[in-house]
Amino acid sequence: MKQILIINGPNLNLLGKREPDIYGNRSFVDYLKTVEALFPDVQLRYFQSNHEGELIDKIHELGFDADGIVINAGAYTHTSIAIADALAAVTAPAVEVHISNVHARETFRHHSYLSAKCKGVVVGLGLMGYELAIRSLSEER
Repeated sequence: MKQILIINGPNLNLLGKREPDIYGNRSFVDYLKTVEALFPDVQLRYFQSNHEGELIDKIHELGFDADGIVINAGAYTHTSIAIADALAAVTAPAVEVHISNVHARETFRHHSYLSAKCKGVVVGLGLMGYELAIRSLSEER
C-alpha cells in the first residue's frame, strides 16, 4: 500500500470559512474523507500547521518513508527557502498544489520556491488539485 503525506500550510485550516469566493465553502477535513474514499488503496496521512518549522519537521519525519508528498505550503510557497530545502533533502517525490490560480492573483504569488523541488505543480483547480496530485504520486512506480 502506498503512503502519501498531505501537508497544508498556514491559514489552510480555515478552508470553508476563509475567503470562500477564492477557496470555496468546504473544509479540508471534510474534503479529505472524499479523497480517502477515492483512493482506498493509498494510506493518506494529513498534517496542517501555521508554523514553518513544524512543516519542515513533518517533511523530515516522513519524507524518507512516504511514497510521496502533496504540499500546499500556502504563503510559505513564496517565501520559504527552508521548506524547499527540506523537500530537496528527502527521498519522497512531491507535488505542489494551489487551490487558486496564483498566477491570476497578486504578483508576489507568482513565484514559488518549492516548484523546482517538486515533480509537478497543480494550480487553480480548487480542491481537485489534491486528487490529481495524489493520483500522480500513487500511480508512480
